[in-house]
Amino acid sequence: MAMGKMNLGRVILGGLLAGLVINISEAILNTVVIGARMEDLLKARNMPMLGNSAIASFVVLGFLLGIVTIWLYAAIRPRYGAGPGAAVMAALIVFFLAYVYPTAGLVVMGFMSSGLMLAIVAWGLVEIVIASIAGAWVYRE
Repeated sequence: MAMGKMNLGRVILGGLLAGLVINISEAILNTVVIGARMEDLLKARNMPMLGNSAIASFVVLGFLLGIVTIWLYAAIRPRYGAGPGAAVMAALIVFFLAYVYPTAGLVVMGFMSSGLMLAIVAWGLVEIVIASIAGAWVYRE
């Protein structure tokens, strides 16, 4: 299989779709699913709730994570082939680096319980797989 050039426009377009999935999912997670637990955790540590600027930063980071995920998909696509298999592979790599590793660090530091971490990473696994497949659907070379 010949190595073609990556379509940067489609990486960004697919990445923005993946980022939209991530941001919608994170909004549901952090308001409905674990919102009360996070509020209690922050209060117990005398930390303020997230303000608008922090939330805006997380939204931007969600879109960047989507773009990086689809860039990775495009990069591994020549080896793994186009489609959901490569999208899931890219998602699993991003899942470990952006979800499991940093969240586990918060547990190791004593910031959050392992139960809360498991809820967050389980949600994140589904989130990033769906986001990656959606963004990969848009990507074309």
